[in-house]
Amino acid sequence: MKATAAIAFVIAAGISLPVLAASDQGGHAGHGAMSETPKATSALTEGMVKKIDKSAGKVTVSHGPLPNGMPAMTMVFKVKDMAWLDQMRDGGKIRFAADQINGAMTIVRFVLEQ
Repeated sequence: MKATAAIAFVIAAGISLPVLAASDQGGHAGHGAMSETPKATSALTEGMVKKIDKSAGKVTVSHGPLPNGMPAMTMVFKVKDMAWLDQMRDGGKIRFAADQINGAMTIVRFVLEQ
C-alpha cells in the first residue's frame, strides 16, 4: 500500500512540475506588448529618450538604475519592435524593461509617460 502511494506521488509530481515551470516564465508570452499591464514583480525603469535612430532600430535613453544592477547612465538600446520608435519622441519620458537579447541590451516593453 505504501509503495502504491509513493508511486502515485512520484507520477503526480512528475506531471505537475513541467506545468509549474511553464507557468512561471515571468510573463514572457506576449512580452513587449504595449497594452500589456506590467506585473507587480516586473519593475519598469524611468528614462528619457535622447536620440532615436530608426534606420538602426536603436534609441538612446538616459535612465535610472536597472533591475539587473546596471547603474543610472545614458546608453543605446535596441528595441524589440521597430514600430515603437515611431511612438517615441526626443526628450520624451518613458518607463521600460530591457533584457539582454543576442548580446545587445534591448527594450522589450515600454510605456510612454505624460
